[in-house]
Amino acid sequence: MRIAMLAPIAWRTPPRHYGPWESVISLLTEGLITRGLDVTLFATGDSETCGRLHAVCARGYEEDPRIIPKVWECLHISEVFEHAQEFDLIHNHFDFLPLTYTRLVSTPVVTTIHGFSSPGILPVYKKYNQKVAYVSISEADRATELDYIKTIHHGIDLTRFDFQRQPDDYLLFFGRIHPDKGAKEAIEIARACNRPLILAGIIQDDEYYQKHVAPHLDNIHVTYVGSVGPTRRNQLLGHATALLHSIQFNEPFGLSIIEAMACGTPTIAFNRGSMPELIEHGKNGFLVTDCEEAIAHVARIAEIDRAQCRQTVEERFTADRMVEQYIETYEQILKFSPVGIPKAGEKMEV
Repeated sequence: MRIAMLAPIAWRTPPRHYGPWESVISLLTEGLITRGLDVTLFATGDSETCGRLHAVCARGYEEDPRIIPKVWECLHISEVFEHAQEFDLIHNHFDFLPLTYTRLVSTPVVTTIHGFSSPGILPVYKKYNQKVAYVSISEADRATELDYIKTIHHGIDLTRFDFQRQPDDYLLFFGRIHPDKGAKEAIEIARACNRPLILAGIIQDDEYYQKHVAPHLDNIHVTYVGSVGPTRRNQLLGHATALLHSIQFNEPFGLSIIEAMACGTPTIAFNRGSMPELIEHGKNGFLVTDCEEAIAHVARIAEIDRAQCRQTVEERFTADRMVEQYIETYEQILKFSPVGIPKAGEKMEV
């Protein structure tokens, strides 16, 4: 099976620090290769893979301000579809723009929808609903107007996360510094509990950071360490008493939650979006409705068995499981019709 894996070009694949989509794509690509599939990764030129790398953009535009995103996105996406006949299937992780090319080629396309940035992008997905196979990353993130071939939760490489039975005393916020992610609320929770808080992640909204985060930083009670790479991530997640996931939006998945659980660290999360699909209340974390409930549950965090958190990931969120489910999905698409796509008036079997 020859697969064209279309990655975004905001960051390198795999990312040096931030880049959740790129991280998942890298794990999937390498996992497919180890199972004997012929995979070409379409990503930035500095990306790394054991398969073939096909690149037109040298570096991620978030890492090199000289790169004009729309120009190089056009060149990058068109490159994949100009080589479509060389592949049995194209796996699109680039959101909605590549969908507009799919009726120009006969190669079947599967698109993993990593979330909807706005309801305004739905018309594109609706137009190509019967042309492209859609994979959702959680049941919560499915649009009712679309048909899906499968939901495949993200997986992680457990070897990159060390289990820590005895944590330190701090709470951790791990994510983008942006109103959606709730850094302000995490600070409020930690201060009310009189617990030290470490924040890690890229600053995606500088005005929000300056107003709601920077004034509280003293490197004692509240510390900001920036965006961290794999080694520091493993340390921060593993030694935290709990991860605070005080999200202010319906999150499609929440990769940091399963990464924390892999280290044995439970999460206290606002119960929105996909959170109930990841967290079993009272077993591997707590689901709460607001800061007041979160504060009350910080005092209960010792009730969570850290070994149970690790076991959750071993049973449900490994990269191996993710790879196997994608292979099954590819096979289903390729067997559906002679060209591997639904015929007019037909729906893909779920």
